[in-house]
Amino acid sequence: MIGAIAGDIIGSVYEDYQYKAKDFPLFSRKSTFTDDTVLTIALADSILNGIPYVYQLKEYYRRYPMAGYGGHFSAWAESDSSEPYYSWGNGSAMRVSPIGFAYDDLKTVLITAEKSAEVTHNHPEGIKGAQAIAAAIFLAKISKDKLAIKKYIENQFGYNLNISLDEIRPTYEFDVSCQGSVPPAIIAFLEAADYEDTIRNAVSLGGDSDTIACMAGGIAEAFYGEIPELIKAKVFEILDPPLAVVVHQFNQIYGSDYRMRC
Repeated sequence: MIGAIAGDIIGSVYEDYQYKAKDFPLFSRKSTFTDDTVLTIALADSILNGIPYVYQLKEYYRRYPMAGYGGHFSAWAESDSSEPYYSWGNGSAMRVSPIGFAYDDLKTVLITAEKSAEVTHNHPEGIKGAQAIAAAIFLAKISKDKLAIKKYIENQFGYNLNISLDEIRPTYEFDVSCQGSVPPAIIAFLEAADYEDTIRNAVSLGGDSDTIACMAGGIAEAFYGEIPELIKAKVFEILDPPLAVVVHQFNQIYGSDYRMRC
């Protein structure tokens, strides 16, 4: 899931600027982790320690209340209610990468992705987006090629992945819906040459840059293996120690050797 976190951090600088090119510095003094990272690590912590998703999502919100959450999620996290709010936003998909890495069969990945989504995002589109990203990560992890991943996502979820980034980019705007951001994130991965190129593709679309790069980055890490050491080192420089500890623990169990295990 380090690939997803790196995507979030790299994209965080460009989220509000509609940057439409690939020639940008990966990191700057403004690079930071956002709610994408916080909630991704919350799910990883849930998996590692068997704590229900709803408890960890609220707990991590309390620990990092200024990470840039959407208004509906903040209202939910601050309330006494644990009922979902029927969201179709991409929050369910941005946080789901640990599930794609942690489980060893596709059926379990799909079921678990749905469970992780529906604690907040119980709209069908919110669930579908989370399942699509988790499934793409799983299929990449078990060494399926890009064509197989593309066909599965299209057939299972009905997303159109036949449009190119060059066609999307000129008119793409900020879109926090799953249906408007999950397909572009997957296409950013499908058109890439490697992990870094995936992130550059994702950011170059403009829009919700950190979240698109987070989703695409998780898939790219699973497909290409370990992400570049310089990127990984920068991620751990930016994460605070409590978050870094969870990432290290998760990576020790589900990390760099997953392609050999699967």
